[in-house]
Amino acid sequence: MAKGKISVSTENIFPIIKQFLYSDQEIFLRELIANATDATSKLKTMHSKGEFKGELGELKLEVKIDKEAKTLTISDHGIGMTQEEVKRYLNQVALSSAQEFVEKYQDDASVIGHFGLGFYSAFMVADKVEVITKSYQAEGDEATYWACEGDPSYQIKKAKREERGTDVILHISADSEQFLEDSEIEGLLNKYCKFLPFPIQFGMKTETFEVEAENEGDEPESKEIEVPNIINNPDPLWKKQPSELTDEDYVAFYKELHPFSPDPMFWIHLNIDYPFNLTGVLYFPKLGNALTDNQRNKISLYSNQVYVTDDVKEIVPEFLTLLHGVIDSPDIPLNVSRSYLQADGNVKKITGYITKKVADKLNELFKEDRKVYEEKWSDLGLFVKYGMITEDKFYDRAKKSALLKNTDGKFFTLAEYQERIAANQTDKHDKVIAIYTNNADVQHSPIQGAKDRGYDVLVLDQGMIDSPFIQTLERKEEGWTFVRVDSATPDQLVQKDEEIENLLGEEETEKVKELYTEIVGSNGTVEVKPLGTTDQVVQIVKPEFMRRMMEMQAMQGMDTSMFPDTYQVIVNANNPLVKERLLAEADEEARKEKADYLYKLALVSQQMLSGEELTKFVQRSLNRV
Repeated sequence: MAKGKISVSTENIFPIIKQFLYSDQEIFLRELIANATDATSKLKTMHSKGEFKGELGELKLEVKIDKEAKTLTISDHGIGMTQEEVKRYLNQVALSSAQEFVEKYQDDASVIGHFGLGFYSAFMVADKVEVITKSYQAEGDEATYWACEGDPSYQIKKAKREERGTDVILHISADSEQFLEDSEIEGLLNKYCKFLPFPIQFGMKTETFEVEAENEGDEPESKEIEVPNIINNPDPLWKKQPSELTDEDYVAFYKELHPFSPDPMFWIHLNIDYPFNLTGVLYFPKLGNALTDNQRNKISLYSNQVYVTDDVKEIVPEFLTLLHGVIDSPDIPLNVSRSYLQADGNVKKITGYITKKVADKLNELFKEDRKVYEEKWSDLGLFVKYGMITEDKFYDRAKKSALLKNTDGKFFTLAEYQERIAANQTDKHDKVIAIYTNNADVQHSPIQGAKDRGYDVLVLDQGMIDSPFIQTLERKEEGWTFVRVDSATPDQLVQKDEEIENLLGEEETEKVKELYTEIVGSNGTVEVKPLGTTDQVVQIVKPEFMRRMMEMQAMQGMDTSMFPDTYQVIVNANNPLVKERLLAEADEEARKEKADYLYKLALVSQQMLSGEELTKFVQRSLNRV
C-alpha cells in the first residue's frame, strides 16, 4: 500500500483568497485593523507582565489614504516583527502568530486572530502590498521591508523605521478604487471597527469652541482647530461593570447604536466568564402592536470588540432578534472569514443563557414595580407573546409575568385571571372559558351582551400574534379555552346546561327561519333559537374554529379566498319584535322588508359603525321597526 502527501499548489492560493475565502470585498479593512489591534494588544500584555520595559506611548492605530499614489495605509505602534517573524508569519499562509500568543498568554491575552489568513485579504483590493515593520526588540532604526504582488514570489530586505510597529501599505487595484474615497473608508471603519479597544485615527477634523471675550460685555468668539478624527469608542459600555453605570449611560449608548430610535424601555447587561465568555447589552425597544421586518436584526455580534455580523439567529432564539444591542464573545465559533457562525455546543449554551437572562429580567421588573410594568405592557406584550409561542423554556419562565388585560383596563397574570373567571365562566365540560375581543370598539355590542351576563372580556388586539398565542395558552394551560366575543350569541359563549323556553310555536319558528333563509341566501346559515327577551333580534356570528383556521392559513401565506366567508345568523325567537312586529305583519312584502331591515342592522353591527355610537344607532333603529 502506497502512502504520500497531498501537494497544494501555492500558485492557486491567491485566486482562492481573492474570490472565495471572504464573502464581502470590504472585509479586508476589518482584517487588517484587527491585525493591528492584535499587535497592540500583545505589546500591552507583555508590558503588564514586565516582559516589555519600554514606554508604551500612545497606542493608536491610523488609517491614511493617498489618492495620488493610490495607496491605503494601516499603521500601528504595536509589537512589530523581526525579519525572521516576517518570514514566518507573512510567507507561510495560515500560520497565525495569534494562536501561539494565546497559548502562551491564555490568561491575559485578548487577541482577535485565529486563522492566519486575514492579512492576505488585502489582495482582494490591492495589486501590491508592502509591509514596513520594526520589532519592539529591535535596536536603533533597524526594520524590515516586505512586498508581494499577489503571487507566490515576495521581496524582503532591511529597512529603516524610527518607531516600533507596522505599516501595511495597499496599492489599490483599478477595480477597487472606491476604497480610496474618504467616505467609503470612514463608513467601513464605523461598521467594523467602531468599538475596537484602541483609538483609530482617520485624518483630521475641525472642532469649534468658544473663547472668552477679552473685554467684559463682549460676545464670546468662536475658534476652530484641527484635531485627530478618532472614529471609534475604545471603551464601549458593555465592557464596563454595571455598578459603574447609570441609566443615562445606558440610554446614551443606545443612542450611539441607534441614533434615531425612541428611548428603550429597559435593558439587560450580560456579563459572564464561565462556562463561556460573554458580555453585551440587550435593549427592549418600543415595538408597538405589529411585527415588522425592520424591527429585527438590531443585535450586533462582536468578537473581542471586532464587528462580525448582525445576523445572530444562530445565537439567540428568533423572538429575541426583536431586541436591540450588542453581544461580544470570543468563544463563539466563526468561519474562517469571521463572517458568520459555525455550529457548536457553546452556541446552544449561550442561547440558553441569554433566554434565561431575558425571562429573569422580565420577572424582576414585574416584581419590583408592577404598575410601571403594566404601563409598558402594550410594547412588551408583543415580544413576550412571541417568545412564549416559539420557546418552551421561555414560556415556563415568562408565564409568571405575562399579562392579560380586560376591557375595563385591568391587568392579570395567567393564574390570576383563571382564578377570576373560574366561578362564572366554567362550562358544562368543566372548561374555563376566556372570552376576548380583538377590537373593543367594533365589537362593543357583543361585549355589552357578554357583560350583561356577568362575563369578563379580555382585549387581545395585537394583530396576528394573538391567534397562535391563544392556541399556545390552550395547549399549555390545562382546562382553558378561548372564544371571541362575537363567535356565538351571549348565551352560548359559556355553554351551560340551561334551557330557555321558546315563546314561539313550532310553526312560527319554522316560518321565521324560512323568512330569514331566503334573505341570507348562500352567505350563511340561519338558526331561530330562544334567547333572553332583551337580547338582540338578529345576531351574526362566525364560529371560533372556522375563524381560527382562516387566520392560521393567512399567517402561513395561504390563499384564503377559496374559503367562503360564511357565518351564522341567529334570530332570537324570544325578542318581542319577532312575534309582535314580524309575525303580526299581515302583508308578506312588508314582513320581508322588516326582517331584511333587522338583518341589515346586524350586518352594520359587524362591519360599519363602532363603539358606543354603534350600540345607540342600533337601538334607535330597532325602535323604528
